[in-house]
Amino acid sequence: MATPRLVYDDDCGFCMYAVRWFLKLGDFEPVGFADLTPDQRARLPTEYEDCMHLLTDDAVYSCGEAVEQCLVRCGLVGRGAAGLARLFPYWESIRERGYRFVADRRAIWGRFRSCPDVD
Repeated sequence: MATPRLVYDDDCGFCMYAVRWFLKLGDFEPVGFADLTPDQRARLPTEYEDCMHLLTDDAVYSCGEAVEQCLVRCGLVGRGAAGLARLFPYWESIRERGYRFVADRRAIWGRFRSCPDVD
């Protein structure tokens, strides 16, 4: 299987901080929105700039589901955290609302955690 591609907003310091964190814990190929190939862009939802995505050989995960799938690929602790979270009733709704809460306030979070690139 090819390395999963982690697609993110490369104009957002907080987004790059989050991607950097995932790169330290798991094996991903980072791809900023500006660097998407036409084939990659075709696999993404129409409003792809609204959130991060994880592209694998056979699936596309977006927003909160992308974060969850990244955690699953971040070793034992990540898999354990994702597994525990999945035990909560209404987990998918909680996950997506949580993602939206953070994503809609990324300018605020960026004041505390930000970086200029993912390297």
